[in-house]
Amino acid sequence: MKKITNWYSIPYFLWVFLFVLAPVSLILYQSFFDIEGQLTLDNYKTFFGNRTYLRMSFNSVIYAAVITFVTLVISYPTAFILTKMKHKQLWLMLIILPTWINLLLKAYAFMGLFGQQGNINSFLSFLGIAPQQILFTDFAFIFVASYIEIPFMILPIFNALDDLDTNLTNASRDLGATEFQTFWKITFPLSLNGVRSGVQAVFIPSLSLFMLTRLIGGNRVITLGTAIEQHFLTTQNWGMGSTIGVILIIAMATIMWMTKERSK
Repeated sequence: MKKITNWYSIPYFLWVFLFVLAPVSLILYQSFFDIEGQLTLDNYKTFFGNRTYLRMSFNSVIYAAVITFVTLVISYPTAFILTKMKHKQLWLMLIILPTWINLLLKAYAFMGLFGQQGNINSFLSFLGIAPQQILFTDFAFIFVASYIEIPFMILPIFNALDDLDTNLTNASRDLGATEFQTFWKITFPLSLNGVRSGVQAVFIPSLSLFMLTRLIGGNRVITLGTAIEQHFLTTQNWGMGSTIGVILIIAMATIMWMTKERSK
């Protein structure tokens, strides 16, 4: 039986090697070469010694934190309400449904909504208000990114809330606790695992966004994901692009460590 189990584990380890370990190793290896193919540490010296890269790193963290905060503020009460509804699985499916649509299509849809001749500005013109510059702003980027990431925050929080033992909340009310006290002392602490998973699912991808920064944010939003795209596709400096990728991987691993469940 043990041999059969070992055989079944081969596809898993093969997948991890081909699509996790091998790409990360290649990125790490490439980061030690300059644009001329010479072995060097200059890429790392440039990254940590250049204010532009440090500013991009700061922007990436700030944008990711804002997107995560916005999605959390919206997602937690949404997930809480969903668990109280009669057809909660149906409503949850409707929330998750937009994730089936291609990201590029959603980006172009919002470009049509936010553009100078878009639906929103057309409505403002109908009200007698001059067209506003909505597209290519920080607001537009955060709004669209938050909209896209919300399902990934709602789902783990919903699962954590839905799995709560109702006997605990009922006992809290029987002992005289108010609804707020029950939520703050019982419901919220027991749902923190879902919150942590949601933060990981939103913050980590938000660190490396690059397509939305171009299509929705324009040149105003510059992140590390944008820099990686530039180095790999425009300047052909794969070493510097790989270096930024290594920094992003370390940042993502740090976030996962910071948000993991602590044993008591």
